[in-house]
Amino acid sequence: MVLRFKIKDLLLTVLIYFGLAQTGFAQNTDKHCFKTGADRPELYLPQLRNKNIAVVTNQTGRLADGTFLIDFLVKNNVKIKSIFAPEHGFRGDADAGEHVKNGTDSKTGIPVISLYGSNKKPTPAQLKDVDLVLFDIQDVGVRFYTYISTLTYLMEAAAENGVEVMVLDRPNPHDGYIDGPILKDKWKSFVGMHPVPVVYGLTIGEYGLMVNGEKWLQNGVEAKYTLIPMLGYHKTQRYQISDKPSPNLPNDLSINLYPSLCFFEGTQVSVGRGTDLPFQIYGSPWTKNLPYRFTPKPNFGAKDPFLNGKLCFGEDLSNEKRDLRELNLSWLLKAYKNYKNPAQDFFLKNLFFDKLAGSDELRKQVIAGKTEEEIRDSWKKDLEDYQKIRSKYIIYTD
Repeated sequence: MVLRFKIKDLLLTVLIYFGLAQTGFAQNTDKHCFKTGADRPELYLPQLRNKNIAVVTNQTGRLADGTFLIDFLVKNNVKIKSIFAPEHGFRGDADAGEHVKNGTDSKTGIPVISLYGSNKKPTPAQLKDVDLVLFDIQDVGVRFYTYISTLTYLMEAAAENGVEVMVLDRPNPHDGYIDGPILKDKWKSFVGMHPVPVVYGLTIGEYGLMVNGEKWLQNGVEAKYTLIPMLGYHKTQRYQISDKPSPNLPNDLSINLYPSLCFFEGTQVSVGRGTDLPFQIYGSPWTKNLPYRFTPKPNFGAKDPFLNGKLCFGEDLSNEKRDLRELNLSWLLKAYKNYKNPAQDFFLKNLFFDKLAGSDELRKQVIAGKTEEEIRDSWKKDLEDYQKIRSKYIIYTD
């Protein structure tokens, strides 16, 4: 069943959906019944006929047999005017923050337009003669991972230009729980646009529903939004994803550790970019009391990694077996406690850490020597308030 939402009938649509679609979700507990939105073409292909389409996708936009969504659409005679590429590019091989160039897909000849750098939001010219934008990207369910920001800007531009947005839903590797501090308005940026916790517990399709429903788009505009839901998806289960979502999240463990380790990106501590274990280790030249040693060097995923060529001391988490269902602050607090460098503060001068955390509160708590328990207690009320918002947009069983 296709889910199409406007604010005034959101609740009614959800109620109808749950009344009619129980066989689509609640009863399909067998993992072999699972399908992503992309693998339900019977729901979306009829809606693409005789329309001019733009597609936002990357290397994760694949069907179960490995076929790229773009190739599948072309084979089915869908008229694609352009491909919009998010951070890391259409093929997913660009570094974090690296400029992604416009170009042409060599296989199909379709123009590729970057939605990163100075052009994060599609322009009216780029949406001219486009009837519908199809969005299919594997997210990781963490606030500072930028694909939800790309979706937000897309929805905003589409609403302003009378273009429909259709999202093919995919699993969230951090679904079924929420955790971390809530972003405050003053610290909005491309790595955090909305008042949600670090781990927000929604699929990317559900997240789009929330952005629309809470009127978080600029000037309160609403996108014409259609969600192609997954089949047999349950929020507390974990599903194999189609491809690594970005160069430095190469496996399930790195994705698992990402919400906890990404805070180091705002500090003088490396998260292993430029090694074989990105987001599975951490360390710094100035944390010499920690046991693990590594030296970042340029590689495919990091052409000029942070602390390039410097011997770092830290911890190796690559044998971590737990499926973390909470944000772990112990590594951040341990690194801060062991950091010895009188010439440079632990936190970067640009205070990028505050953007990642969503405010300056976590940084001040770390400096003040607060315990992990004390810090987590300070999040409780905000998380309870967010849960009330989140619950309105959940369409899959927990």
